[in-house]
Amino acid sequence: MSAVRVTVLMENTAPEGLLCEHGLSLMIEHGGRSILLDAGSSAALLDNAARLGVDLSRVDAAVLSHGHYDHSGGFCAFFQRNPSAPLYLREEAAQPSYVLRGDARKYLGVPQELLSHGARLHYVTARTELFPGVWLLPHNTPGLESRGERVHMYRQTGSGLIPDDFAHEQILVFVTTSGLILFSSCSHAGADTVTEEAMAAFPGLPVRAFLGGFHLMGASGAASLGVPPEEAAALGRRLLELGIGEIWTGHCTGTPAFELLRPVLGERLHALSTGSVVEL
Repeated sequence: MSAVRVTVLMENTAPEGLLCEHGLSLMIEHGGRSILLDAGSSAALLDNAARLGVDLSRVDAAVLSHGHYDHSGGFCAFFQRNPSAPLYLREEAAQPSYVLRGDARKYLGVPQELLSHGARLHYVTARTELFPGVWLLPHNTPGLESRGERVHMYRQTGSGLIPDDFAHEQILVFVTTSGLILFSSCSHAGADTVTEEAMAAFPGLPVRAFLGGFHLMGASGAASLGVPPEEAAALGRRLLELGIGEIWTGHCTGTPAFELLRPVLGERLHALSTGSVVEL
């Protein structure tokens, strides 16, 4: 039996018979426990879970990777299906997030209804071990607000609206006998930064696998490219330098960026899609 089994309950793409939306939700099974990482944009993950034979009522813990609607929108529906699993999220995920372009403002944050489920919400403020060998890591790289400003993302704080430094984002890390398995749903800090932070937190351990999005898509969605082509290729080369064994990506990576990464990463690169099952 594999150490970690991942079932994709929601992603931007899906085969016939399953639903898709702009969002991500992963069911992760490990050591006799089940963790739901993110819940997509809506209640649609419930339909996919039923069609895939995934029993959400048996989830032991849920994790919100960061405070955006396309990862948190389905959690209220999940709470109705599962009466007890706590949801672990960063304190900053409760702060409103926006994309600002000129005079236009688009809300990116979590549904306000979710924040009313106080008893189910467990706010994370530091590096936290959920279960033996399963960790949540906050970012500790300085200067990440420059990345937020570059993609026009801002967060409302008690001090006002600030360029997002992605303090609401966290990495889910599984420490196995053969190395680290990283889950970083959107990697706003950069997939290379995420990897470097995890390797620093667990020195001497290689990264067996990385699963999540790279946030390389453009403003018009996953069919667009949001960075210069050479930047996407350079990220692929950096991930090779860091020695990641396998990479499964999708969602906010975007199709054009995935195609630019393919010749760099070769057979290490795999596409996520609704219904995909990954065994590690």
